Amino acid sequence: MTLNKNPYDNMLEQLDAAAQIAGLSMEEYITLRYPEREFTINFPVEMDDGRVEIFTGYRVQHNSVRGPYKGGVRFHPHVNMDEVRALAAWMTFKCAVADIPFGGAKGGIAFDPSTLSQKEIERITRAYTAGIMPLIGPEVDIPAPDVNTNAQVMAWMMDSYSKYKGRNTPGIVTGKPVSIGGSLGRREATGRGVSFMVREIARQLGIDLEDATVSIQGFGNVGSVTAESLYSMGCKIVAVSDVSSAIYCENGLDIPSLIAHVNRHPKHLIEGYDQDGLEPIDNPTLLTLNVDFLIPAALENQITKEIAMNTKARIIVEAANGPTTFEADKVLEDRGITLVPDILANSGGVTASYFEWVQNLQHLSWDESKINVNLERKMVSSFEAVYNTALEKNTSMRMGAYIVALYRLVEARKLRGIF
Repeated sequence: MTLNKNPYDNMLEQLDAAAQIAGLSMEEYITLRYPEREFTINFPVEMDDGRVEIFTGYRVQHNSVRGPYKGGVRFHPHVNMDEVRALAAWMTFKCAVADIPFGGAKGGIAFDPSTLSQKEIERITRAYTAGIMPLIGPEVDIPAPDVNTNAQVMAWMMDSYSKYKGRNTPGIVTGKPVSIGGSLGRREATGRGVSFMVREIARQLGIDLEDATVSIQGFGNVGSVTAESLYSMGCKIVAVSDVSSAIYCENGLDIPSLIAHVNRHPKHLIEGYDQDGLEPIDNPTLLTLNVDFLIPAALENQITKEIAMNTKARIIVEAANGPTTFEADKVLEDRGITLVPDILANSGGVTASYFEWVQNLQHLSWDESKINVNLERKMVSSFEAVYNTALEKNTSMRMGAYIVALYRLVEARKLRGIF
């Protein structure tokens, strides 16, 4: 089945297709087909009831030709090396598209944090940090939040690293709480960046965002901030989903009310939310609704070939990493459905992480307005580079984004040489 496809194979197909359109030989980009370093750690943790369990964690460092490795850490029961390897590669291209001086990395631990206590999650986080410590550092590899991780997890990672090193080292992670060196605006940056991409592609295609319809798969940090931002622009968010349920309202969801409900929910889920006109739906229905914008903000491989053949969305903006399979991409392109790819659309998070890292290294603290102005400037610039490249090469925006990234990465490799 398509859902079981190795995500790294999906990345390689995208990479090879873009390189062909860009006119690059295999020799010019072959290093991008292989991660530079892969690490698996099996570590014991004492649980609250005294049992000792073994957990498996991963860290993949894909490419460092443009700067230190950068990438999140996710906690999810289905985390595996193939997934982490693909996510690390996408980080390499994302940083290149955003034109920030980072390479790509990713990490993860295979477990379900919703089944464990905070103390157990803390012990797992600290043990994992100790295990990958030889690989990371403020100028080597800088982790960040991802699926099921947050500012608190980053605080534990920073504290663990700092204790082992014997000095306070806030620059070891980004996405930290503001009170211990985090950056204002970082939590909202990915979702805010997605909304910028919706605005820019709407402008290019002549779509009025006032009353434009939107469905969002995933209502975690990224999906909820995207919904809130688009709602403030006048968009009508007609459907959202998370792991608990999917809901639809033809007249539009009351996003502030829904966010308030999620914040009150003990597990921060949309289950139990109600308003006039609300209908329960399933995930395939959400992905195939007749809307102006579909925003997948969950996990990879959600838009399969079958979904692509049936979706009625005019535009897809990928807030998640790798939500569309290679086969689905071809179907969407053949059907004339515009897609703003993940390595552009969700690059607001890593861009704001770069701002946080710079502040940490310089022992400075920027105000939120400076963060947001710089975030918008960088993302609009990236959008224009990708959109114009796609037009110039007569190809999709995904291929345009990969081509922009490839040119920058290949140039850096040529200048540095092979050693």
